[in-house]
Amino acid sequence: MSDEQAINAAQSAHPASSNPESVRGDAQPVCGNPKPSPSNPQPAPESSEDVADYANDPVYSQEQQHLSEVYAELQSMAGALAAKMRKNEDAAAATKKQMVEEIKQNYGSDTEAFETYADFATVNSVIDSYNQTQDAAAEKLSNIGLLLNQPYFAKIVLDFKRGAAPKELYIGAAGVSDESCRRLVVDWRSPVAEVYYNQDMGPTHYRANGRDIGVDLTLRRQFDIERDTLRAYFDTNVAIQDSLLLASLSKQRTSQMQAITATIQKEQNAVIRHEDCPVLLVAGIAGSGKTSVLLQRIAYLFYQHRENLRPEDVFLITPNPVFRHYIANVLPDMGERNPETLTLAEFARTLLPQGQGFGKGTVDEDELWRIDEALARDGFDYVQGDFSDIRVGHVKLITAAQVHQVRAKWPRIEPGARLSNLMREELTRRLDSKLASMASSDEMFDEVVSLTHDEQLAAFGEPVNIDDDKEVRRAALKLVRGRFEIAYGMIARDEWLHVDNLGRRLLGEESLKPAAWLYLKIACTGLSNPDARYVMIDEVQDYTIPQLAVLARFFPRAHFMLLGDENQAIREGGLTFTQVKSMFERLRGEVSECHLMTSYRSTPSITDLFARLLPESERMEVSSVQRESAPPRIEICEDEAAWADALRRAIRAANEGGEGLTAVIVPWKHEAVKLEKALGDDALALVGETGALPRSGTVLLTLPLAKGLEFDHVIIPNASAGLFPAGDRIAKNRLYTTISRATRELDVFALGELTPLLR
Repeated sequence: MSDEQAINAAQSAHPASSNPESVRGDAQPVCGNPKPSPSNPQPAPESSEDVADYANDPVYSQEQQHLSEVYAELQSMAGALAAKMRKNEDAAAATKKQMVEEIKQNYGSDTEAFETYADFATVNSVIDSYNQTQDAAAEKLSNIGLLLNQPYFAKIVLDFKRGAAPKELYIGAAGVSDESCRRLVVDWRSPVAEVYYNQDMGPTHYRANGRDIGVDLTLRRQFDIERDTLRAYFDTNVAIQDSLLLASLSKQRTSQMQAITATIQKEQNAVIRHEDCPVLLVAGIAGSGKTSVLLQRIAYLFYQHRENLRPEDVFLITPNPVFRHYIANVLPDMGERNPETLTLAEFARTLLPQGQGFGKGTVDEDELWRIDEALARDGFDYVQGDFSDIRVGHVKLITAAQVHQVRAKWPRIEPGARLSNLMREELTRRLDSKLASMASSDEMFDEVVSLTHDEQLAAFGEPVNIDDDKEVRRAALKLVRGRFEIAYGMIARDEWLHVDNLGRRLLGEESLKPAAWLYLKIACTGLSNPDARYVMIDEVQDYTIPQLAVLARFFPRAHFMLLGDENQAIREGGLTFTQVKSMFERLRGEVSECHLMTSYRSTPSITDLFARLLPESERMEVSSVQRESAPPRIEICEDEAAWADALRRAIRAANEGGEGLTAVIVPWKHEAVKLEKALGDDALALVGETGALPRSGTVLLTLPLAKGLEFDHVIIPNASAGLFPAGDRIAKNRLYTTISRATRELDVFALGELTPLLR
């Protein structure tokens, strides 16, 4: 099979396994989205100038030969797997056809019907076996497709025992073994790969199956590989710096975040492979790779729990839709599906009354603890005023008094999840009875009979025989249920509980703010997602304690990973990590902490500039591994005309600079309006919350949307003393956050006096 054919086979692995001819209708194979393959592989170098000069290097020759052999093996395996899947698919279809034809369908008696159903169950079991084989082959083919672009990125040589031959292991984005179970490539998430990431030469260890395994790391080699071409290698026991990391950091930024699998650093690896715990709190400076670490951690968890962890069991709460788009390809590029990804607003929208936003109003966290205390008191129970009517329009289907009667059926069961489940079931039965009674009325009978032929088709999908009373009654019931279907949803969403009245009674508050309202509803009804296993929250410092408490309550069994930077709290009321830790300790117990203090994003001079804005105790810990580039440029303009001209020149120069992404970042929208007025026809369009970033060029962003993103070049239009006063902690945080979005270039302008924060 050719290289191109192998790649195509890898791309089509998953679709092949779900061919309807190979599976039964009620037992589709468990198969997620196809894992990515290199759909647009980069061409091999066209000249020897594209490859490092290793003509007389025996190590290079040996490694290139090994790469060629592995690549050829991967291609061969891809071809064999694709052929196996086609053969399996044909066999499944033929077997199913034969077995179904042999079944004698007989439903004359209960015994005969049972035998017929048993025969069909046998067919389904056989097809299931085919599906399992198909799925296993599809997964392996997908991994091969992932590796065809870059088979591996590192090599380690380990001595396990004295006198025994050393083991050579090649590490890549996925693990693959040949037919003889010889490991061609080791998955970066495997226990032994930790030795590579820990960067400790000589005696070291890794942990597998609950025990420490001692090894001697004698070689740690990095590769720059493109398909079957070895461009360069670096032995990090010789090199002073991490060459692969520096090469990666020098690449231009685009609209999509890239995976850092090949360049994970020791402190990042410690977070990614951290032992499972109820709450993991990660504090990191700007540019330390917090978001990358979060995504790598998700991929690591999927690997560790690959038998039973599904993407729908993991929730990633993102700051905004722009950021969600920015990270959308990272996990698929690692061969994993994205988890459930949503913003806090999107989460709240499905739980709060229509029109209420989660962020509206300030809630004192003591209000939440008062709710817990009130519900925990002996003798607490609902009263009739705590319930609401179930009504649709002007039609009252179930009264509050009737809801209270339902609650009285279980006097010994305290308010909570169990009681709410029982009440939902009983209220649903009562609604069924109510609608059946309404449907049996002469009024509804007459309404159905009076419908025209077209109206019957629209309402029921078929005409009604109006001379058949039973058929008319069935149609009337269908019409009534369709008309009041929304009521079932109201019961399921616990809208029979009057949360505001309950809040007034418990807390003495006239009206509850959204976060407190939702917290109370969750506490009373047990509203939750008990199946979620992990919840990841980025930029945690931008949340409030009540918001985090709601998430902790709603995902009662999930382990949390919280990432952020206190110094990037750009709004009043931003949280300290002490506050976050205290709240989660109250609701979840122990909290584990990790710190990331190295900047991988910005050049040393840019890092030094934003580090000035940190508390002195943190400032000394900050470092950068980037190569130096042009120092930050600061220009002070005395009047608006000079300021506008300077900005035009900077934007024009950025646009003419070729590839790469430049961001003009303003604190808030009203500053964007001022900028638009000043620049006139040269003004940039403001990127909105639902917008996506271009692959290159220059964009205008507000700081809240720029958070978490990075750009080759950042332009700060106005770092004046008026916008960023010296004594304003939030202003300092905004400036710190803005500067730290830049990777290589930074232009700072000031209209009038420059902020004292940068002097």
